[in-house]
Amino acid sequence: MSFQPVERRTPPRLYRSKLFVPGARPQLFEKAAASAADVVCLDLEDAVAPADKDKARDNIVAALNDVNWGNKLVTVRINGLDTNFCYRDVLALVEKGGERLDAIMVPKVGNGSDLYAIDMLITQASSFAGRKKQIGLEVIIETTSGLTNIDDICKASRRLETLHFGAADYAASQGMRTTNIGGGNADYVMLTDGSGERARHWNDLWHYPLFRLAQAARAHGIVPIDGPFGDYSDPDGFRVQANRTAILGCEGKWAIHPSQVALANEIYTPPQKEVERAEAILAAMKEAQEKGLGAVALNGVLIDAASIRQAHVIVKQVEMIQGRAL
Repeated sequence: MSFQPVERRTPPRLYRSKLFVPGARPQLFEKAAASAADVVCLDLEDAVAPADKDKARDNIVAALNDVNWGNKLVTVRINGLDTNFCYRDVLALVEKGGERLDAIMVPKVGNGSDLYAIDMLITQASSFAGRKKQIGLEVIIETTSGLTNIDDICKASRRLETLHFGAADYAASQGMRTTNIGGGNADYVMLTDGSGERARHWNDLWHYPLFRLAQAARAHGIVPIDGPFGDYSDPDGFRVQANRTAILGCEGKWAIHPSQVALANEIYTPPQKEVERAEAILAAMKEAQEKGLGAVALNGVLIDAASIRQAHVIVKQVEMIQGRAL
């Protein structure tokens, strides 16, 4: 390990599913609170028409004070820094939203200064309101400038807890020839070499930005989370993309429709076979250490201190999931 190890900024939490609810539809708030989602995000940005922004903000402030959100994390996506709704969103949430708000999500962050500006507003408003609980920050990486400056963004505020990927706006920012929100594209393929019939292999056009996001997040002690999968009538497509990002290191995924909550919870819950192997690794390493050994073989595979760290992550997550079910 480095002399300066990376420490996770937040205690272990469940982020498997993040259910988005438009702020202009308060009739859905209670349903979201009663859902199986680990996180509920009340949305003031893309899901709310400009004429409804002020009312949606009032709806969310009231819900933060009145709705029983149980043991869920509750966050709010504010409007972007390029709008005149942004500062009013922050001040209303911090000064009037009570102590239930866990984090504010900032869209389309392009550089560290963007996040610094929101942190400054939160800090001043928190001081004015006498808030007891610190409000965290969540960032959506959904522009080429955001991805280019991702390390500076990660260092811009100690409030930052999670990084999210926004496929649609990222595609627009990069000029990608696709209208999909996640998922594949039939033209993004490779052909095998050789004569005769050549096989077509689809590629993942989102792999690099998601890999870069997960890498930067982990390097700064922040949690990476995959963003939306637009076609909520395609559970198979959701599963495939979520499995890929889970393997890359993401801890959860957005649910833009209630039907996606169960899918996300299932996919980002460690499979039973991985849990059993993690438990076997910890038991084998404990026995090895008692014998003065630094490494040992388990079913013909070498395991060592790195294996212990991997196993602890899986076992801890399962313990949190089991605790949530009680």
